[in-house]
Amino acid sequence: MTKEEIEAFVYHQITKYKISESAQNTLINAIKAYYEHVLGRERTIYDIQRPKKSLTLPNVLSQEEIKAILCSVENIKHRAVLMLIYSAGLRISEAINLSSEYLNLRKRDIHSDDGYIFIKGGKGKKDRKTVLSPILLVMLREYYKAYKPSYWLFEGQEGGQYSATSIQAVFRRAIKNSNSNPWATVHTLRHSFATHLLQKGTNLRYVQALLGHESSKTTEIYTHVLSISNKNIQSPLDGIDEILNLVTADP
Repeated sequence: MTKEEIEAFVYHQITKYKISESAQNTLINAIKAYYEHVLGRERTIYDIQRPKKSLTLPNVLSQEEIKAILCSVENIKHRAVLMLIYSAGLRISEAINLSSEYLNLRKRDIHSDDGYIFIKGGKGKKDRKTVLSPILLVMLREYYKAYKPSYWLFEGQEGGQYSATSIQAVFRRAIKNSNSNPWATVHTLRHSFATHLLQKGTNLRYVQALLGHESSKTTEIYTHVLSISNKNIQSPLDGIDEILNLVTADP
C-alpha cells in the first residue's frame, strides 16, 4: 500500500465510523509500528492531523451536597462506606477490599495517632497511605460494634465481600433522597475529595500521593474544577475605581 492509500484508509475510518480520538491514535500508531518495526521500513510521517485528547472535567459535589447525601442515609453500614470513600478519597474497589482487621487498629493498617489509612494493593497493585478522619474513625468503630464483620470490613447480608453494585445502589438512593446532582456517581466522591482538599490549600503533591496517582498530570485536572467566585478571586476590573463611577452614574 502506498502512503496515500494508508492516509485515505484512516480518513475513511474517521468519517464513516466516527471512531473516537483514542481509537484514531491507536490506529495510526498500529500502522506505524507495523511498517517501521515489523517490516523495518523508514520512519514515515503521515499527513493526518492527530486528534487532541479531549479534556473532560470530573463531576464534583459541593460540601453542602456531601453533607446532604450522608445525612440522608440512615443505615449505619451504608453511611460508613460512603463516608469512608469520600473522607479518604478511595476507589470503590479499595473500599470493599478492606479487611475488618483494620478496626483492630493494627499499627501497620490504621495509624490512628498519625491519622492515615494504609491501602494495600490499590490500582496498579501499588500500596499507599491516605488520610484517616477522626470523625470517620468514630463512625467505623460504631459500625463495627453494630455489625461485627467477620473478615471483610463491609460484608453482604449473607456474608462475604460487599459488592460494588450494592454501594452504587446505596449512593443512587442517597442522591435521590437528598436531591443532589443526579449525574454524580460513587467515584464522584473521590473527585470531590481531591477538589475540596485543593480548595482548602492542600499541596498538589500531597493530593497526588493520597489519590495514588503516578503522575501529577492526572491530579492537575482537579485544579480546573476549583470553585471560582468573587470570594476567593478578584477580577482585575475591581482594581479600577473609576469604573465604578461609570456604573453608578445616571444615564
